[in-house]
Amino acid sequence: MLVGIVADTHDNLALVEAAVETFEERGVETVIHCGDIVAPFSAAPFDSEFAFHAVRGNNDGEWALAATINEFGTYHGEMAELTLDGTDLGVYHGTSEAIVEALVASANYDYVLHGHTHERTHEVFEGTVQINPGGIAFEGAPEPFSVAVLDTETGEVEFEELA
Repeated sequence: MLVGIVADTHDNLALVEAAVETFEERGVETVIHCGDIVAPFSAAPFDSEFAFHAVRGNNDGEWALAATINEFGTYHGEMAELTLDGTDLGVYHGTSEAIVEALVASANYDYVLHGHTHERTHEVFEGTVQINPGGIAFEGAPEPFSVAVLDTETGEVEFEELA
């Protein structure tokens, strides 16, 4: 199964639409947003052919965000535990680095997905893979906005840069 991973879109509608287009072109079955969507209008493009899951980011202040997402996907609050295609995933925005580290070290998940830092991460710790897809570029950011695609069958993770 192909899983699209995105985070920290911060109401940049053009990049949200580019991410959705990339996921559709790649044929992902499920998209997971690791938080900081911000407002309901920038969640709406994720109402697509794929299943959609999202967790709350530290900039997701609008209460209507959860209601909007739940119309077409699943809003999980602060954290999600998902099993997709027999693969266990822990999803958290990443506001606390200590919580990210604890999730990875727990060995409860095959993958821990997070955002918050806007920096791509693909690391393995004792069998648990930690993935941060990156985030919207901001002044001083080390790289352009990217999303990740995880193949749960092969374990391959690819980053796709979006202009």
